[in-house]
Amino acid sequence: MPVVIAAILVVGAVAAGLFVRATRAHQLEATAQSRSIPTVGVIHPTSVPVDALELPGRVEAWSRAPIYARVSGYLKRWNADIGQPVKAGQVLAEIETPDLDQELSQAQAELASARSDAAIAKAAADRWQRLVDTRLVSRQDADERVATSQSREASAQALNANVARAQTLARYKQLVAPFDGVVTERNTDVGALINTGSSTGSALFVVSDLSRLRVYVSVPQRQVASIRPGVHAQLVVPEHPGKTYDATVQSLSQAIDSDSGAMLVQLAVDNAAGELLPGAYATVRFDVANGGTTLGLPPSALIIGKGGVHLAVVDAQGKAQLREVRISRDLGNVVEFADGLKADDRVIDNPPDGIATGDAVRVAEAAPEQKKAG
Repeated sequence: MPVVIAAILVVGAVAAGLFVRATRAHQLEATAQSRSIPTVGVIHPTSVPVDALELPGRVEAWSRAPIYARVSGYLKRWNADIGQPVKAGQVLAEIETPDLDQELSQAQAELASARSDAAIAKAAADRWQRLVDTRLVSRQDADERVATSQSREASAQALNANVARAQTLARYKQLVAPFDGVVTERNTDVGALINTGSSTGSALFVVSDLSRLRVYVSVPQRQVASIRPGVHAQLVVPEHPGKTYDATVQSLSQAIDSDSGAMLVQLAVDNAAGELLPGAYATVRFDVANGGTTLGLPPSALIIGKGGVHLAVVDAQGKAQLREVRISRDLGNVVEFADGLKADDRVIDNPPDGIATGDAVRVAEAAPEQKKAG
């Protein structure tokens, strides 16, 4: 009997140990599974008023003329350096052209000889024409003399065209400013070899009209309807913080760029004071009347990868859904979205790394003060 009781006690102890172990294993499994589900905080989109549109712009000279050489030679002298104001017709530089000078002299000598031959041939033809009436020469001989005279005259005219061409080229020995402006580039010096037909990157001078400037801005398609010729905008450049310049829309390209989804807009800005510089970048602000509101979120909600910009939204089943969105404007603490976001979406703030569509998440309860603030 004692042996049976001992056996029963041993079996009970073993069964109890197995039960406790199974219970603990189940609890550990449940705890691990529970901890594998990330706890996330959710936020809702906020309304962002659209009362202004700020876009980056590029400032360019109103007129820009690269000055190239039309004749070959050596630079004899230059009279204008970078930053120097010039007037229309002012001589920027002079090219020494020994080859062209010799060609002009040769063409003038050949023209003088051809004119002399033409004059002799014409005199002979006139005499033979008079002798035809006296029947001392035949009509055929007289016609041959007339044809020779006309041929010599045509040769003289051809040589005269060569002289005129050389004289025209000789006028290009002086490089002149095409309009009032400022020399923004000088890419040559005294004694430099000048060749005609050079590549586009070898302009000897560049003259730019800086009294007015053009500003080019790419306006997103959603905001194109609010931009039209005559609309005023404010221009801000980093080298003059706190100062704005008035710009006026001159024209629109009337086409949407398929790569950027924006339309190129050209504005004009007065630069009488010379404070704005061509080639600079600027911020252009358009005042949009009755712009309405759009939806925005803090940048911490964004998931940026090689597949684009996404948001992690929690659905009704408590699972994450990655949704692709398109950013309209970045306002610093708030990012404005063009599409892909709804007002009632529950968006995960600071989404965990590796989150994917269909992953189960646990939404953290907001603190009472946070609920009150919300």
